[in-house]
Amino acid sequence: MSPSLLRQLWVMIESTQAHILLKLDDASLVQWLLKQLNQERSLDYQEVAVVSNYIQSRISLIRDLAYER
Repeated sequence: MSPSLLRQLWVMIESTQAHILLKLDDASLVQWLLKQLNQERSLDYQEVAVVSNYIQSRISLIRDLAYER
């Protein structure tokens, strides 16, 4: 994953309202974040797979950050 894509993902996560990040189950949260990111930047198949795996591995961190807001 490129540094710019990683940065864009975290900026998007931090700018998303906390209640959205907290109300979705894990699979729905991954899909929702992918959809939002894909609207900002067209992702190819390989990028979707990499970003999806990355988000899944960071679900706890994403929820913790949202909960603290």
